[in-house]
Amino acid sequence: MRSAKLRRIPAKIRSRAARLVPESARRWLAAQRARFSVWPPVGWVRFGALRRVQPVNREFGIGRGLPICRWYIERFLAAHADDIAGRVLEIGDPAYTRRFGGDRVTQSDVLHIAEGSPHATLVGDLTRGDDLPAEAFDCVILTQTLNVIYDVHAAVRTVYRLLKPGGVALVSVPGISQISRYDMDRWGEYWRFTTASARRLFEECWPPAGVEVQAHGNVLDAAAYLYGLASDDLRRGELAFHDPDYELLITVRAVKPQTAAGAPPHNPDRDAP
Repeated sequence: MRSAKLRRIPAKIRSRAARLVPESARRWLAAQRARFSVWPPVGWVRFGALRRVQPVNREFGIGRGLPICRWYIERFLAAHADDIAGRVLEIGDPAYTRRFGGDRVTQSDVLHIAEGSPHATLVGDLTRGDDLPAEAFDCVILTQTLNVIYDVHAAVRTVYRLLKPGGVALVSVPGISQISRYDMDRWGEYWRFTTASARRLFEECWPPAGVEVQAHGNVLDAAAYLYGLASDDLRRGELAFHDPDYELLITVRAVKPQTAAGAPPHNPDRDAP
């Protein structure tokens, strides 16, 4: 309303009034208009304890409580606990197999890339998986692993080959995340994913109908995760809120077709840009 009234003031009067206001005052008024054109105004945001250039914790909040990524992973595995049955393969250690599979698991296997792991029942490289048993597993649990494998396409093909027809891969990959220094210094850390890249990666092997991809996260828990805060620092509702533009973690449930056999099918259309 006020701006409409100002527009009705003759241009000559407005021009004369503008000349009566000092240039420095006009610049100040223009700066204030720009500053208050957004909310909160520029300079008004208070970061409090988070106004820092070093994280609160460099190990994903471990020591403060359950890491935020693990909060999402555990909810995902709990939602698909019925898939964790029969012969199950997990990477590194069998913690999730035991916790979410329970009595449904008839055989628990652990894959490690190097000899000497106290939990490993199989030693091998997912990118060169010819020495691993084909069509042997009812379920493969692959959490936060593909990001430390450079040739992710080969690794996913191996996972497909390891599964029995009808078997299920339960996978998580990072979206928004700091670098894992432990992995980077030992074997490298290469990738961050989106729902689009995760879907395309798995649909190179699996038929699209057998691939479920979901993102988890929002701006608050993404910021908290980067600062090294834990899920215990946030409220449950804050963790559960989903914003599709902030993909902190991506989960994939991929079901191998019942009629599948041997190597994954090759679909040249999936390789097109």
